This record gives sequence, structure tokens and C-alpha cells, in this order.
Amino acid sequence: MKVVIGADHGGFELKEFIKTIIPAMGYEVTDAGNHVYDAKDDYPDFAIAAAKTVAEGKAERGIIICGSGVGASIAANKIKGVRAGLCHDTYSARQGVEHDNMNVLCLGARVVGIEVAAELVKSFLNAKFTGEERHTRRLNKVLALEK
Repeated sequence: MKVVIGADHGGFELKEFIKTIIPAMGYEVTDAGNHVYDAKDDYPDFAIAAAKTVAEGKAERGIIICGSGVGASIAANKIKGVRAGLCHDTYSARQGVEHDNMNVLCLGARVVGIEVAAELVKSFLNAKFTGEERHTRRLNKVLALEK
């Protein structure tokens, strides 16, 4: 599976760490930026770039990190085809994929520590959408809003 990751200055350090653990899990990772630490950069630039990579099918999953994760989530969810969720616990990271077919995980680097972030990424990337009728029915109602 291909995974895209992006972060602003608030999530830059955590992004650099997460980039090292994704290949160890057997997945390919692409960096949507920022590629250097810049205290004046803006989260929408990297959230949108990563989200578009997922929406265009160039990556199956995305991870976007900013200070709180809120801005990244808001920006990513503006892109058609993206279902981004801000997660702080492994249950939500896993269940968001299994029940809601979440394809982008948003993290707040100032909220979760490095160990928790690693567990969230593992839960998110290892989860699969169940495709159960009730989940598909609910997902289709959400997807209808994009038409």
C-alpha cells in the first residue's frame, strides 16, 4: 500500500519520525511536504497536497500532521474523495477505517506523543474497511453529498 504524509511546522518533527516507521511496516511512503522546517509555513498547503494525492489514487492512505490536527482535518475533508479523521486513540484510528472507510489520518503533534502517534499509525494502516452492509449504507449516504 502507498501512503502519503504531509505536515506543517507544527508536525514536521513527528512527520520525519513517522516516515521512518512506515516502510518497516511494509508500506511505501511519499512525502507531500514540507520538506524542510519552516516556522512560517501554512498547514493547508501540505494538508491539501496530501489529500489530493489520496483523492487522485496516487496513494491509498494519507497521514497529515499539524499542531492540533484540527486544521489538517478541516482542510483535507474539503477534497472530494477524502475521508479524514482526527484521532487520539487506537480504537478511533482502527474503527474509522473499518466502519467509515477513513482514508486519511490526521494527528496533532502537540497533542499526541511520539509513541502514541506510532501506535495510531499502525492501527490506521493495518485496518481494513469491513464492507458490511450497514457500514456501506452509511458511507454511501456521506458519499452522496459529494455529487
